[in-house]
Amino acid sequence: MTGEGSHDFARVRRIVKTDEFSSVFRLRPAQKTAHFVLYTRPNALPHARLGVVAAKRFAPRAVTRNTIKRITRELFRTTPLPGLDCIVRLARPVNSKAGPATNTALKTLLHAELGRLFASQLPRARKPAAAPAAPSPDQPGQS
Repeated sequence: MTGEGSHDFARVRRIVKTDEFSSVFRLRPAQKTAHFVLYTRPNALPHARLGVVAAKRFAPRAVTRNTIKRITRELFRTTPLPGLDCIVRLARPVNSKAGPATNTALKTLLHAELGRLFASQLPRARKPAAAPAAPSPDQPGQS
């Protein structure tokens, strides 16, 4: 099931080859948040594809890196993006010294940041043509 609106994460929706990653990384970042950078490049496919990069130096524990990837894939699957290749890269440390690597506060933070990244790539709805201005009360109307 790889049609429009599909919520799967099949291989065709992933960026897996090194040269595919490189071609997207060559472009300037599309969006940045406190912890992530999103790189995008239009593709000729009818659907978006995703790659996630979570380096050990920014998330030393595997459980944290896996949480980042899981949340990223979940939001990618549920956001209707146009034909883009998207790479989400962890750019700053996310582990807090105060608590566990996958606490609820961290998951909420990641969800909010990644949600903003993907929302920034949604197709913009066309604004309706400006309606003629209504006459102000102090000016006589044309009746």
